[in-house]
Amino acid sequence: MEMSWEQSVTYSINTVYLLFSAYLVFVMQLGFAMLCAGSVRAKNAMNIMLTNVVDAVVGSISYYLFGFAFAFGDTSNPFIGTNFFALKDIPNTSFDYSFFLYQWAFAIAVAGITSGSIAERTQFSAYLVFSFFLSGFVYPVVAHWVWSSSGWLSTSSTNPLFASGAIDFAGSGVVHMVGAVAGFWGALIEGPRVGRFDAFGKPVPMRGHNATLVVLGTFLLWFGWFGFNPGSFDKILVAYPSTTNQGNWTAIGRTAVTTTLAGSTAGIVTLFGRRLLVGHWDALDVCNGVLGGFVAITSGCAVVEPWAAIVCGFFSAWVLIGLNIVVMKLNFDDPLEATQLHGGCGAWGLIFTGLFAKEEFVIQAYEAGDTSVVRPYGLFMGGGWGLLGCQVIELLVIVGWVSVTMGPIFYAQHRLGILRISVEEEIAGLDISSHGGYAYNTHQEENQPRFYADYMRMHGHS
Repeated sequence: MEMSWEQSVTYSINTVYLLFSAYLVFVMQLGFAMLCAGSVRAKNAMNIMLTNVVDAVVGSISYYLFGFAFAFGDTSNPFIGTNFFALKDIPNTSFDYSFFLYQWAFAIAVAGITSGSIAERTQFSAYLVFSFFLSGFVYPVVAHWVWSSSGWLSTSSTNPLFASGAIDFAGSGVVHMVGAVAGFWGALIEGPRVGRFDAFGKPVPMRGHNATLVVLGTFLLWFGWFGFNPGSFDKILVAYPSTTNQGNWTAIGRTAVTTTLAGSTAGIVTLFGRRLLVGHWDALDVCNGVLGGFVAITSGCAVVEPWAAIVCGFFSAWVLIGLNIVVMKLNFDDPLEATQLHGGCGAWGLIFTGLFAKEEFVIQAYEAGDTSVVRPYGLFMGGGWGLLGCQVIELLVIVGWVSVTMGPIFYAQHRLGILRISVEEEIAGLDISSHGGYAYNTHQEENQPRFYADYMRMHGHS
């Protein structure tokens, strides 16, 4: 059947909106790169920048070959998709290239989270292995459960769990928790960086070398989140039948507002909370606090009121502050706080959605505003336990799935001696020992090698 002029215009505008959102999400790779570079020591800046590039290029190939098929394969299998490998039969009536590109930008973000957890002490070849596996298999399976119409946790399933399905609109669990749990196992198996804890188990400060890059990365991530959360509507030209002037364009604007309010609230609370704890205004902690607020609101951004987003951000800040204290007591070393930030705040975001999702907004986000449909919504909003139950189940199965897949990958690399670098290489810095030279050429310390050849001579190689 031939497409009408109105249909062509609608389709074109929706496609441009989705592509623009994909480009915004991709900007988050630059944000991750800057955040990571500023948060590590100068002698490892080149390494962490390269790992961010590798996450993008390796993830692109694995998601193209396998990942998209596992995530969105048109199948009755509730666990994993089984077609669309290497984009065969795309475009079709369900998906086109713009949808693939948008989902690809999410997939490569997951590996970026994990890279931060194991920074400054990991062999470069290990990144290639876990990045390919995470983007091509582990993450897509979770995406299939929650976001595919046939997924067993999906809100759009023909028979959703507890008549609801899990509401994880843009991926507090699907994206952030998956990356964080993978990073947790990597950091745990590798152990802390050399010198991170003294002989008595007390933490030794290892501050990042460039606060400017951290702040730049935070704002780039903030910018990208406007594609991450509002963009997850996929279409902007969808009118709500029960209103005269509202549609997805209204909900998209509200989603951008809730995202901003949650991140900002978390930033303010972290600013004063850390001031009380450490006695000074800490810019780097505030940046992580802001990002924790964004991670938490990512699940419920489309289905909560702006005031609820402030509640979300307030508690996410304390979740992050509390987890950071706990992991120091346990001698757990995550240079980017990625496990605590993306894992802890992501888990809180899932629970928050189960408590505060508003019925009207749930209908808008998942039923295109069709008020004749009845769906469970937030417990505190009078919607019963169904949605909260789904949220808790999503949280638990993500922890379990990523643990049984990524845990053995990291452990096998550890046993084979291909996960962690040697103590000598770590002390010298990954840039000089693995990447041919430092990211910065000025103010070189006298007792450190300046070039790769100098490094090799120091260790007895001719």
